[in-house]
Parts: sequence; structure tokens; C-alpha cells
Amino acid sequence: MRHKIKRSMRIARYVMYRETLIDKANIIWSFIGAFIGIAAVGMLSHYYLPVKDNLFLIGSFGASAVLIYGHTQSPLAQPRNLIGGHIFSAIVGVTVRYLIPWPEFEWLACATAVAVSLIVMQMTKTVHPPGGATALLAIAGSPAIRKLGYWYVLSPVASGVAILLLVAVVVNNMTSIREYPAGKRWW
Repeated sequence: MRHKIKRSMRIARYVMYRETLIDKANIIWSFIGAFIGIAAVGMLSHYYLPVKDNLFLIGSFGASAVLIYGHTQSPLAQPRNLIGGHIFSAIVGVTVRYLIPWPEFEWLACATAVAVSLIVMQMTKTVHPPGGATALLAIAGSPAIRKLGYWYVLSPVASGVAILLLVAVVVNNMTSIREYPAGKRWW
């Protein structure tokens, strides 16, 4: 019995060791991609919009950056999911904002937007978790974002996603240890 316990402990230590190994090159490329992607979106916003209207840097882009630069092989990080998840969610968010009175029922609009955007992403096979935040921001975002209406879908969402995707394709394919999109499957 003791022998089995000792053997199990050795196996557990080996598994923990293997699972916690860090690929430094992959981490460096993740940093480079996330930095350049978010910086590109931020620079566009900084140079083309007044400082108070920093619309291009929406929170869901940070979560997308983690997926498309840090976990490039995930099905949730692929171009179809990135593009579709954000755009469908933005459309749902803006639509719900127009359908449910705001600010009296903001809580209801927020919950409805996230839930409906999840269903739409599932039905279209474009599940991208940051898309839920994109739908939420269409309702609970700044007054400047709410004022955009359906323009929110094109700018900042579609334009920001295009920049993030372009940087992801370039940076993630600059080295032999990474490939994006996974298996070169775009859609």
C-alpha cells in the first residue's frame, strides 16, 4: 500500500511539474501581440478622437487580446469567433438598448443583452466570451458610446476587431512556435 502511495505522489509531482512549465518564447510573443494590438487601437483613438471620447478602447478588447494573443489555439480565439462574437453582440446590445427603456430598466436591458448575445453567438457558432461584454457596453457604457447607436457596431467594434485581428495574424505567424488561425481555418 505504501508503495502505491509513494508512486502516486511521484506521478502527481511529475504531472504538476509538466503542467507548470513555462514556455518563455510563447510568453514573449503573447506580450508583443497584446501590446501592439491594444496600442494600435489606442493610438487610433488618441489621434483621431478627443481625449474625453476614448471610444475605441472598450473593455472587451482586453479580454479578446488575452484569447487571440495568449491562447491562439482555442476555438474561442479563432477569426470567425472574434469577428462574429463581437459584431453580433454589438448589434444585440444596441437593439436591446432601443427596445428596453433606459435608465429605468438598465438592469433588465443589461441582462437581456448579455443573454440574447450568448444565444445568438451559440446559434451562429461564433462564441467569443468578450462578446458578452461588448453587448453589455452598448447599454452600460459611457454616454458617448450610447449616443453612437448602431454606429457602435462599426466603430469602435468592427474597426477595433479588424485591427486586433490584423495584428494577431502578423504577430502570431512571425515565429514557428505559433500559428494563427489554428490550422489556417479562417471561417
